[in-house]
Amino acid sequence: MFKRKALEKLKYWKEKKAPKYAALLEGARRVGKSTIAEEFAKQEYRTYIKVDFANITRDILDLFDDIANLDIFFLRLQMSMGVKLHRRESVIIFDEIQLRPKVRQAVKYLVADGRYDYIETGSLLSIKKNVRDIVIPSEEMRIQIYPMDYEEFMWAIGNDTYSVLRDLYKLGKPIGNSLNRKQMRDFRIYMAVGGMPQAVEAYVEGRTFTEIDEVKREIINLYKDDFFKIDGTGLIGRMYDSVPAQLATDKRSYVISAATGKKKIDRDLERLHDLLDSKTVLSCHNVFNPGIALPQTKDNDTFKLYLADTGLFTTIIFNSSGKTDEDIYKKLLSDSLPADLGYLYENAVAQIIAGSDRDLYYHTWEKENSSHYYEIDFLLASKTKIVPIEVKSSGIGKHESITVFQKKYSQYAANGILLSQKDINSVGMLKLYPIYMLPFIVEEL
Repeated sequence: MFKRKALEKLKYWKEKKAPKYAALLEGARRVGKSTIAEEFAKQEYRTYIKVDFANITRDILDLFDDIANLDIFFLRLQMSMGVKLHRRESVIIFDEIQLRPKVRQAVKYLVADGRYDYIETGSLLSIKKNVRDIVIPSEEMRIQIYPMDYEEFMWAIGNDTYSVLRDLYKLGKPIGNSLNRKQMRDFRIYMAVGGMPQAVEAYVEGRTFTEIDEVKREIINLYKDDFFKIDGTGLIGRMYDSVPAQLATDKRSYVISAATGKKKIDRDLERLHDLLDSKTVLSCHNVFNPGIALPQTKDNDTFKLYLADTGLFTTIIFNSSGKTDEDIYKKLLSDSLPADLGYLYENAVAQIIAGSDRDLYYHTWEKENSSHYYEIDFLLASKTKIVPIEVKSSGIGKHESITVFQKKYSQYAANGILLSQKDINSVGMLKLYPIYMLPFIVEEL
């Protein structure tokens, strides 16, 4: 198994929250929830039982029909699974808990019993059919599982220089053109592969990018199958597919009708919420007034969508032929593709910010005497200040929006940050960083 940061979050849960709370690992399909849960159980407990509700026999499933007498239930479960449980030294994993809502509801009583710990894993947890007619237990500590971030990716490929990169960032000095180019190429490899564990495993095994792309397409098709089970029109899948295209056309916000090809109806909003509940996309909301706490001034009706995994994003934008040629990936890694891929780098930034458990925000406002508008790609809160972030795919180009923003909101705005492929530098109140240093910036806020 790959080293995952979520294991540290589970340690916090075990030390501070258990046994009064179950741990609920939620996230998109194939991000590694089940693997993380089982690895943690092996490391931290004397014994464990894993009940996989996606692959379960009728005999074991029948055990959950009656848990009124927990003494009998636990004895039957141990006999059926062939594992002896030990009071306060064992954990029970309920894998794919969304498939058995009644079992999830019973977690309240299992936790109250207190003799064992419980870890639940699930995707599509809030979909209407998965919560209908049940009381969602309040005794759950939710832990969001994201695709592997850049540091986890470097661990996986055996590159242990991430901490050195952090030290270079703290110096605040340019690292040099040659080293920066190498680091940017390494980061583009991460953008090409992404953070889905199966794709990372394929890369570690030395598979070609075309073969890795096939792994990612299988994941995308799995998502679309899930969407179709939720809504047989196929429109949720079209909403998912349209995310890169809408970012590429530089739309001010995500437009549902542009994805569905039809006039928006109330049911489309339900489809959108189902898409968001799948955790396969990230929502980034416009804010009316960046001078106020960002959550209090967000516009619920104006938002952008990003894909939760930039590797899947890369696959979709090169999807015209049904498979991605190896040459395209070679050109991507060498930064020699003719197309402007600013929206790809923007998605990578969104993934980094969201992976730090931060909500995503941006800000637009009209230019005076013009039909055009200014836009700040991302806003981050830092104590009493707001940090504006702009993303460029190559050079630093013009950065009019962030300059105007800092003047307009000088009372609230910290130094702006421009992320690109260029080395560390500064221009007035604007700090320039290569995109791979964003995780360190977020750590400091």
